[in-house]
Amino acid sequence: MHKRVVLPILLAGLATGAQAAEWNLATPYGDASFHTQNNRQFAEDVAEATDGELRINVHSGGSLVSHAEIKPSVRRGTVEAGEIFLSTLSNEDPIYEIDTLPGVAGSYEDAMTLWETTRPMITELFADEGLMPLYAVAWPAQGIYTGEALEDPAQFEGLRVRAPNINTQRFVENLGGNPTETEESDIPTAFSTGRVDAMITSSATGNAMTAWDYVSHFTDANLWLPKNIVFVNRRAFDALDEATQETLLEAAARAEERGWQMSREDNEESLQALRDNGISVSTPNEEVAAALQEAGDQLFADWQSRASETALDLLDRYREEVDTAE
Repeated sequence: MHKRVVLPILLAGLATGAQAAEWNLATPYGDASFHTQNNRQFAEDVAEATDGELRINVHSGGSLVSHAEIKPSVRRGTVEAGEIFLSTLSNEDPIYEIDTLPGVAGSYEDAMTLWETTRPMITELFADEGLMPLYAVAWPAQGIYTGEALEDPAQFEGLRVRAPNINTQRFVENLGGNPTETEESDIPTAFSTGRVDAMITSSATGNAMTAWDYVSHFTDANLWLPKNIVFVNRRAFDALDEATQETLLEAAARAEERGWQMSREDNEESLQALRDNGISVSTPNEEVAAALQEAGDQLFADWQSRASETALDLLDRYREEVDTAE
């Protein structure tokens, strides 16, 4: 009788060990964001390519954990994967904010070169915390949303500006404004309650958050092209078999390429959507452009004073590659 009991138990144990892996991916961005749409396609690609052996559930809009808790949660392993705005980590190392320095990368081509140049250092920093980047995708260039035409630098004085990271907050302060940290999902409420008067963000965010409901002008200042980064808990990755790991990385590479193209397309579509819904889209006049340049120069000088030799060397290498490409 004893042998008849052991065999079914053994088989049940083997079946349990062969169960498909199921991951959670937390993102603070809503379903309307092209970043979230790209993540969902990534999850579908992985499920299809692994015949369901690895399923990734994408939790959008901060529904699983808040933006600030995503990286700690993935580090602890309570969430297997996450997406964050990379420059929110600037208090950990200045390299994380290099893509929010005005004048460093003003095009998608340059932004990609910057990512390729800095990726090894960022990967190493993530590895030190038991994390592994999967892919990064740039937002369209950042501009300024206001309730009136931005024609005089004096308009920045005392202006309450939504700034999503420390570097943008410093930039706003350099302009004479009052920065306010507000998550994307809270933008409409922040405007309706008077917490903010303006915001620095992309055409994509303005479109996704129906900015025409609370502002009337978008100054397309091409300030910088910041990135989101999608990453995974290294232990969770190592627990996958080699074939599944390879499949996951291949899907991640496709997601990165697809995401950058989606960003380009979304920028054009979003700019048109802003115009179609009554927002005046313009570029900065000479006076405003000069003020933005001065604030950006201050920001860059501050970054240089804090950056490591490795980060400074990477910036020099990036500039050499851009100059060579031109």
